Amino acid sequence: MMKASFDIITIFPEIFKSYLGESILKRAIQKGLLDVKIHNLRDFSQDKHKTVDDYPYGGGPGMVMKIEPIYNAIQFIKSDGIGRFNVLLSPQGRIYNQRVAESFLSKNLRILLICGRYEGIDERVVEHLTDDEISVGDYILTGGELAALVIIDSITRLIPGVLGDDESVKEDSFTCGIFDYPHYTRPPEFKGIKVPDILLSGNHQEIKKWRKKEALKKTFIKRPDLINKEDLSLEDRKLLEEIILDIQR
Repeated sequence: MMKASFDIITIFPEIFKSYLGESILKRAIQKGLLDVKIHNLRDFSQDKHKTVDDYPYGGGPGMVMKIEPIYNAIQFIKSDGIGRFNVLLSPQGRIYNQRVAESFLSKNLRILLICGRYEGIDERVVEHLTDDEISVGDYILTGGELAALVIIDSITRLIPGVLGDDESVKEDSFTCGIFDYPHYTRPPEFKGIKVPDILLSGNHQEIKKWRKKEALKKTFIKRPDLINKEDLSLEDRKLLEEIILDIQR
């Protein structure tokens, strides 16, 4: 049985309890498809004040997370003999996307997520204690906790049995390299705004074609950088040509 397994090093363990205790992730944990262990970094500090940060050498603003507590935490976590893939969550890491989520799941290892805080983290953690450095986007967060939840959520939903309908994963945005198609539900008309007629036609072949074309159109308009023509089927290329012609008219 495929499952996702995570360890999290953080100074704010309470942040995770609410999100992990609701909805899809809660059910995944109950089914044994997701396992998350949260470790309070302050428990691995050696001084009575539970210090995890200090002033930076060379001066400068802010505080820097110390290497010793992080090292101690990693050593404790690894003492069970189970292999981990250590990931530091950092704005300087490689950008996280659907392909990275899929590759992490395929490693079939427990993933250890290190949540940074303050001005930064001792560079020796980056150089000697981590296997990867990940950023969830080109912006700055207060800490790595939200990024950790993004990674846990995006990986967990890929596991068969986590979602109510496994087929929905295959049609998610980015899974096929493009955005998802538009969705509509009842009522068929609301304040004069109608659902596209094709979706009410019952012609499943034409609906499938319409959805693919709309997905390509949405992606082409909003994120053309995501479309690699080499990865498209001949049918999809023809649809894309139609879309471009329609836009140019």
